[in-house]
This record gives sequence, C-alpha cells and structure tokens, in this order.
Amino acid sequence: MKLVVQKDNDALYLRLDDTSIIESEEVSDGIILDYNAEGKVVGIEVLYISQRSPGSWQHILLETTP
Repeated sequence: MKLVVQKDNDALYLRLDDTSIIESEEVSDGIILDYNAEGKVVGIEVLYISQRSPGSWQHILLETTP
C-alpha cells in the first residue's frame, strides 16, 4: 500500500496494490477509483485536497488498530 500527496496537483493518491489499472471512474466530484482486470479497486485519487480540508492536508496521521 502506498500513499502519495501530490502538492503540485493538489491531490492525494492511495494505491492499494501493484496490479495493472484497467479502468478509472470518477465516482464523485474529484474522487477517482482505479480498477484492475478483476474489477477490484486498486487505487483511490482525491483531487482538490486543499479545498476539502484547508490547512490540515499538510499533516497526515496514520492510525492502525489491532
């Protein structure tokens, strides 16, 4: 799993695995899902991240639970 913040593009991208992306779909304004050949979501892109959460996108908290 990989999380990338693209400051220049004002986007956040979460890649869930390394399988090839076959199709992408914008499911909501600025929310794009990437699918593999099996139809499983393998990536999630959130555009306009600074508008969605002004100021707080510069700090990302990773939280795991048992």
